[in-house]
Amino acid sequence: MSRRVSAGILLYRHRGGELEVLLAHPGGPFFANRDLGHWTIPKGEPGDGDELFTAAAREFEEETGHALSVVARDTDAPPIDLGSVIQASGKRVHCWATEGDLDPAGATSNTFEMPWPPGSRRLKTFPEIDRVAWFPVAEGRRRANRSQVEFIGRLVQHLEVDRVRP
Repeated sequence: MSRRVSAGILLYRHRGGELEVLLAHPGGPFFANRDLGHWTIPKGEPGDGDELFTAAAREFEEETGHALSVVARDTDAPPIDLGSVIQASGKRVHCWATEGDLDPAGATSNTFEMPWPPGSRRLKTFPEIDRVAWFPVAEGRRRANRSQVEFIGRLVQHLEVDRVRP
């Protein structure tokens, strides 16, 4: 059995001298009362023949309502490849970081349907992502999915190395 794959974007910005990351909270009834350790990068599975970064950009737009090309600070700057991690479920998640900005109040997500309440035949519609928010790095690490915390650390390391280069 092959493992599932997802690709996503970690949007970041500098605000008041502090690095912040944009994370998304999963929608639906299973995550309604869950917070710490459940936020994620906007991500999703690539379609047939999709390049991973193309899928990551598409999923970012589907889950935030904002095209990456619109919110990116410098559309000519290549995204930062943060590699991949394997989540507890076995899913491999690939991630790229891009500097940009968006207003979380204006974010909208695609939706999915599922029978709800459990055991019923009624389909209810839920947003895939119910909200996005900016977090300083330390808080982002507390909120993020345990395996995806690694992406935040890799971003911080990349930006620190980049800053000290002559």
